[in-house]
Amino acid sequence: MRTWYSLGTFSSVFVQNVLRAALIGLTILLVAAILNPLLGRFLSRLGGGKTILTLASLWMVASFFAFLAVQSVGGIEWVTNVVARLRPGAVAGAFDPSRRTFFRYAAYLAGSLPFVAASYGFAAGRLRYTVERVDVPIANLPKELEGFRIAQLSDIHIGSYMPPVEIARAVTMANELQPDLSVVTGDFVSSMGDPLDACITELSKLQAPLGVWGCNGNHEIYAGVEDEAERLFHEKGMHLLRANNAVIEHNGASFNLLGVDYQRDHMVSGERTGPMLQEIEHLIRRDMPNILLSHNPNSFRRAAELGIELSLAGHTHGGQVKFEIVDHSVSPARLITPFVAGLYHLSMPSHHLLAGVQKAALYVNRGLGTFGFPVRLGVPPEITLLTLKRA
Repeated sequence: MRTWYSLGTFSSVFVQNVLRAALIGLTILLVAAILNPLLGRFLSRLGGGKTILTLASLWMVASFFAFLAVQSVGGIEWVTNVVARLRPGAVAGAFDPSRRTFFRYAAYLAGSLPFVAASYGFAAGRLRYTVERVDVPIANLPKELEGFRIAQLSDIHIGSYMPPVEIARAVTMANELQPDLSVVTGDFVSSMGDPLDACITELSKLQAPLGVWGCNGNHEIYAGVEDEAERLFHEKGMHLLRANNAVIEHNGASFNLLGVDYQRDHMVSGERTGPMLQEIEHLIRRDMPNILLSHNPNSFRRAAELGIELSLAGHTHGGQVKFEIVDHSVSPARLITPFVAGLYHLSMPSHHLLAGVQKAALYVNRGLGTFGFPVRLGVPPEITLLTLKRA
């Protein structure tokens, strides 16, 4: 609306009309991009539709934060004006043009920063893959499994912003880590129609002596491809664990690898669906360590209660955007889970332990892809190498 009225300052009526027509057109495109999922994703099929959707998503995010920034500067200006009027000797109704100029340019700067940040997050931040090497202390880990290496990928989200060539680059980086076992913890696609086959074909190039294992995420449910993902995993020589397990042997010792489809943690029709992980309770072993692949990190509390020594998850993307304020991290992912990214520990019930008080571990991978808006700021995409250590 401010832009609409400001265009009225042009002396030429023709220029006013052309610019206002362009503004109406841009507004229509923005609304169409927002409603695209509800309108059969027609923009996705048009030439140039991907560019429109990209610009619209970047605009929505950047303009929201720019609005907050500009309003914050305005609030600070109002406070300083009040303070100036209350000072001893202040002249009633006095106007300070220098203060107004300072805050005007401060508003310009504050409003432009989110657009610069969003552009960087799209052009560079989302493609800057990092390798995280993490030592994980495991309760009751046999000495033969000391130093066992697991490569983890998660949240691929193949699609417009995650082409197969980028998945191949991540797979190459994971293979260079020479893991004993590789896992992929869900969200191969974002929505119905995404090329699941192409994603799993690239993931099948992961190399590990003890195989490639995975679990479904929530987006496989949304896209209705849970069974198809399982079939493609099997066809490509990999293993998708869906409420089942496998005993993995290494150096004469074993651990129990379990996997589940996405575990819902909210109310359905006003009633809870039951405790998480109930479908695998009978598969948990007490004679060897258990490692769980569960896309939703919120299943960790239940896993610890059940005596599962290590859980591997994704889902959060680390929030995709993270800000550091003093010594605190601010991330949108904290709205859905306390387990945003990295390594966490919870105590396990003593009756599940062979000896002493031990802790269950969870590692949350920040994922490769993006969802909602194609930006990463302060949360680089991740390939993880987990090395098991005796607790």
